Amino acid sequence: MSTLENEIKVLIIEALGLEDITPADIDDNAELFGDGLGLDSVDALELGLALQKRYGITIDPETRNMRSHFATVANLSQFVSAQRSA
Repeated sequence: MSTLENEIKVLIIEALGLEDITPADIDDNAELFGDGLGLDSVDALELGLALQKRYGITIDPETRNMRSHFATVANLSQFVSAQRSA
């Protein structure tokens, strides 16, 4: 697991107030929404704000493939890395 992926897992847990879940409980490639971790659209907004604040990135909801960027921790990690280096 990369450092960024672990940081994102901790951020998800803290920002969304997920109790009884540790970073090790979240699979890098498991779906975050729906049948996976069970996050919803409100969680997506809160997570987006937390990512912007923590990493100083800009998230435009009109960005193409935004849903796929937020699908898994691995995808989020790649998205954040790309945004930070842009």
